[in-house]
Amino acid sequence: MEVLVFGGTTEGREVAEWLGARGSCEVVYVAATEYGAGLVQNDNNVTTMSGPLSHLQKTLLVSNHHFACIVDATHPYAQHISASIDELGAEHGLDVVRIARAESHMDAESWTSVPSADDAAHVVARSHGNVLLTTGSKDLHAFVAAMPDFRDRLYVRVLPVSASLEAVTDAGIPARHVVAMQGPFSAQLNCALIREFDIEVMVTKQSGPAGGFDQKVQAARECEIELVVIERPQKTGGVLLEQAQRLLEERYGF
Repeated sequence: MEVLVFGGTTEGREVAEWLGARGSCEVVYVAATEYGAGLVQNDNNVTTMSGPLSHLQKTLLVSNHHFACIVDATHPYAQHISASIDELGAEHGLDVVRIARAESHMDAESWTSVPSADDAAHVVARSHGNVLLTTGSKDLHAFVAAMPDFRDRLYVRVLPVSASLEAVTDAGIPARHVVAMQGPFSAQLNCALIREFDIEVMVTKQSGPAGGFDQKVQAARECEIELVVIERPQKTGGVLLEQAQRLLEERYGF
């Protein structure tokens, strides 16, 4: 049997490696970037691909394999990708097992919640002091547009890959304001960056414990800075990783 896993996340890597180690199926693992695909331990039962894939490419992929199901382990904020996976499954009569990332149980009164990156950008534009953006390069344009003084106040933490570094360069972020590191990070490291760059406001997504969210909350408390959190969009039909593994085992015999 074969299973198609869309990942690029901690949960995607874990479920692909778990399936591969069981030896009961062949896994095709798709991540949006070569970096994400490269994080998976590639053994005889796991084949990795990097995208992003167009709808036609996804259709050809499914047509050339005999997948029992599709696993959606994409990022919790990647709504458009999950929608395209649902469409793919419906077109080919394949069930979609969606893995939901566990939420943080920390006190929500510790931060300011906003519904979007644009809202977060307008909040920090009205603030004083330096801003640390930890949401990656995709939302960078919103903050650059909202902050006339972004070259002086905005610091960004991104993945150490060429696409992210090109994005911050194109946006006009000074090199001295860029931290290129792979997370998640400890509270201590977050605190070190906050103090090094004299940060007053940190912006993040509600990425849960797997994404290092709790450590960011701890660091913001310890350093007594404001934390602005972009709320997580709701995806339908998601289950936690352990539940998804049990479902794949019981329903498909993986």
